[in-house]
Amino acid sequence: MFSKDKGIQRKLFDFVDKSGDAYAVFNDEDALIYCNVSFAEIFHSDCKDLLGKTFEDLAKQSYELNQGLRIDADDLEGWLQYAQSVRRSKDFRIYEVNLTDGRWYLFSEQLNDKEELLVHAKNISEQKRLEERIQQSNHKLRQLALTDELTGIANRRCFTSSAEAELNRCWRSGAQAALLVIDIDHFKKLNDQYGHQAGDAALVHMASLIRQTLREYDIFGRLGGEEFGIFLGQADADLAEQIAERIRHIVDNHPVRYEEQVIPMTVSIGVTKAPCDTPYDQLFEKADEALYDAKETGRNRVVVNTIKANSTPA
Repeated sequence: MFSKDKGIQRKLFDFVDKSGDAYAVFNDEDALIYCNVSFAEIFHSDCKDLLGKTFEDLAKQSYELNQGLRIDADDLEGWLQYAQSVRRSKDFRIYEVNLTDGRWYLFSEQLNDKEELLVHAKNISEQKRLEERIQQSNHKLRQLALTDELTGIANRRCFTSSAEAELNRCWRSGAQAALLVIDIDHFKKLNDQYGHQAGDAALVHMASLIRQTLREYDIFGRLGGEEFGIFLGQADADLAEQIAERIRHIVDNHPVRYEEQVIPMTVSIGVTKAPCDTPYDQLFEKADEALYDAKETGRNRVVVNTIKANSTPA
């Protein structure tokens, strides 16, 4: 029975020694007394060169040679102090480590009653790459859910939620806000005369022109069809109307060019100016009414509705 046990021990040792997983044992003074080839390979070294080294030695070697453990720290001593504070702090702990060559390992550490530390590390690089691809796919899906596919700007859902969030934020400062609703004049006629691809080109051109007139923090989106929206937080009394007139003038003077055709465009714009405690639905309703008035009174113009505090729109 005794010789049989020794045979099992040898087999187990041989298995660990040749395993693709990394194994190491540190003594009670944190010096390495055993490691397999896979553990040494993490540090781009041979086992014989690592034996006797402490964890601190291995960390400094990784930092100085930029091989092995990836240590993103300007203060190595501070990093080591933290690492030592958590190392051996529990009988068993598990954590992820990334290496300087881009690989990822799942490390586990287990203490025995002699304060010797068994370290096991498994290569999880493929799982991390899969996680990254999933995260990128999820990010792309979120972007698609919030972005108008044709123009690349916010869709109606994203625009509305962003405007509502900004209203809540600026309400605390007692500021004014403004909403612009912009509609391309005679867009159906443009589609019928030049084709739907030309209409798409006009929408993309329109979005590009408007984006160039706005501040970085203004909220801009496509509300649907040929209709666009702009929300201006903390806008003074004249700013919204100035921006609306600037957009109307730029669109009027920059026709879309499609397949060697020059297609003129104009826009009608409805503007609502109001305190930030005004509900978004009311802002939009009054801007839409102003847009309707702009259409009815000749197009290619700006009409403004002002909502005063505790009053009806003017």
